[in-house]
Amino acid sequence: MFDFDDFDEPTGRDGLRDLVESYEQSLSGDAPSFFDSDALEEIATYYFEDARYDDALDVVDRQLSQGAPSSDTWMRRGVLLNHLDRHDEALEAYDQALQLNPVDTETLINRGVTLDTLGRADEALADYERALDVDPFLGDAHFNRGIALEKLGQYEAAAAALETCAERDPEHPEVWYELGYCYDQLERLDEAVQAYDKQIDLDPYAHNAWYNRGIVLNRMGEYEKAVASYDYATLILDGFASAWYNRGNALANLGDHTGAIESYLKVLEYEDGDAATYYNLGIAYDELGDHTTAADYFRRAIHDDPSYADAFYGLGCALDSLNDGPGALRAFTDAIALEPNEAEFWHARADAEYNAGQLAEALRSYMETVRLDPRNTSAWLDLAETRMEAGQPAEALAAFAHVVRLEPESSEAHLRQAWALASVGQRENAARSLRRAAELDPDRADEIRRAYPDLWPEARRGFRGGNLPGGSLPGRSSDER
Repeated sequence: MFDFDDFDEPTGRDGLRDLVESYEQSLSGDAPSFFDSDALEEIATYYFEDARYDDALDVVDRQLSQGAPSSDTWMRRGVLLNHLDRHDEALEAYDQALQLNPVDTETLINRGVTLDTLGRADEALADYERALDVDPFLGDAHFNRGIALEKLGQYEAAAAALETCAERDPEHPEVWYELGYCYDQLERLDEAVQAYDKQIDLDPYAHNAWYNRGIVLNRMGEYEKAVASYDYATLILDGFASAWYNRGNALANLGDHTGAIESYLKVLEYEDGDAATYYNLGIAYDELGDHTTAADYFRRAIHDDPSYADAFYGLGCALDSLNDGPGALRAFTDAIALEPNEAEFWHARADAEYNAGQLAEALRSYMETVRLDPRNTSAWLDLAETRMEAGQPAEALAAFAHVVRLEPESSEAHLRQAWALASVGQRENAARSLRRAAELDPDRADEIRRAYPDLWPEARRGFRGGNLPGGSLPGRSSDER
């Protein structure tokens, strides 16, 4: 909206350069110094289009000083001041213009944009609505109203305003891009993609539209299409680091960790390294089994951001894979110091303590894990088995029973419970758990028979399901207890 109007009868380009040259000579006293208002307006426009805003402002001020000022001249002064980031002065100029012409929609819209730039979106909305009261069909007023509503987080209303703009002016250079953003915020993801597609139809080289399209497709789980969008964004602007970064994320989601690494390394070509990129490189190398390189990148992430708890956790996992138990334990402990309520960190530390033979410490860490994540059956099983090893059978049986309550349909949970019950001599209960494990997963029946040959005859009695190894039970059908 910030622009100077075209003139009805503009001077030719060569004539305009001659006019500007004469004006500049007049400033040093080498030529006549009088220029009428129309000539000054052309000179100001020349400077404006050449981004010489200070020079243009001097010309406009000369216009204002040598005759009756018009609302258009004050409005242009506001435009120039806004380009010079002198926003408060721009508002004063717009106010002067509106005193002369209170219903000038162009001034109202420009004033609103300046208010919006100053973070005064509510006041900007009032100006856009005043403009729409004068002319309800003003596409730019609807567009800028939508932008102000976006900044206020009122995305439904913003989308409605932008849709009206699109109806009035479907080839508006920015409306489809902003609509895509609003739809994204409203979780109307299909519509967001369609809006970005329309923006791209208008401007195929709009790298930001390709980029945002990729972001939305990634959120939709359309990772291959997201990669294609990022490819276009980086083809248009090779140094588009954010597009390379998110391309890496999409490839990682596809399981292409080699491709992800290539994308993350492109980020490092164009920007200084940052913790998030180093971390993602660590994850990708770890997935490829290159734990040494992974550990190096996790360390870089930590160096860049010492408060990055996930990087400490990733480092611990990489070191554990490298059989560096003490280093892994230190890394997990550092992660916990930063985020003490993260159950996954406690579980990893418990495993590291167990592997180091520190059963008492491991028990405390497993207990903290299940306190933070009471439905974590894996942690409960680890706690139960560690209690057994630590000579706490009653506590271990209680933990196994809790696992069965959490996952009553898990064959593995019943099988683990059977092992614990058999270990303490509770044969009948152990047989019952074995029988339930086999009922839930009949394909494991032969495995269970081989693992518990002495308990198997008791476990087979009353089995509900198909035939079990060892022959049928006389006088009973397969579905009897």
